[in-house]
Amino acid sequence: MKKIAFVLAAAGLMSVAACTKSPEAEAVVNNADVVADNMEMTADNMEAMADNSSNAVAADVLTNAADNMEAAADNVRDAAEEKADNMK
Repeated sequence: MKKIAFVLAAAGLMSVAACTKSPEAEAVVNNADVVADNMEMTADNMEAMADNSSNAVAADVLTNAADNMEAAADNVRDAAEEKADNMK
């Protein structure tokens, strides 16, 4: 439920922000959001696997990989915003 509220809030903010961007810039941001959302879902799955693992070392590896995936998703969003800002 928390994720749904976050996605709806993000969509609302993106629609407000999109008013000042060109269609091309908006497409860059939207595509990056799709990619980043998929990366975050993958990270969530890795965290779930870590929680269900009986091997502590494997759980640590999965947790670290999930953290790295979430950081990469943030980087994708940041790069898209920067690219969109340069397209104005």
